[in-house]
Amino acid sequence: MGIKNTLGDLNNYLFEQLERLNDEDLKGEALEEEIKRAKAINDVATNIIMNGNLILQAQKFADSKLDADRKLPRLLEG
Repeated sequence: MGIKNTLGDLNNYLFEQLERLNDEDLKGEALEEEIKRAKAINDVATNIIMNGNLILQAQKFADSKLDADRKLPRLLEG
């Protein structure tokens, strides 16, 4: 099973969450639940972005420092 989501999708999810939080009709318990959901989404998004940044930094390093015969650790391969 391949990965179906992209960083573009993540951006869309974050803006959708922002729109839900900006709903002025959302109040009380429903608002509290949406805030909890937003925090969970933020935590996951932060980890995804950090992982993407690590991969980008590793690729930059590979492009500038490693010779053609050396490989990055498998985890860091794009």
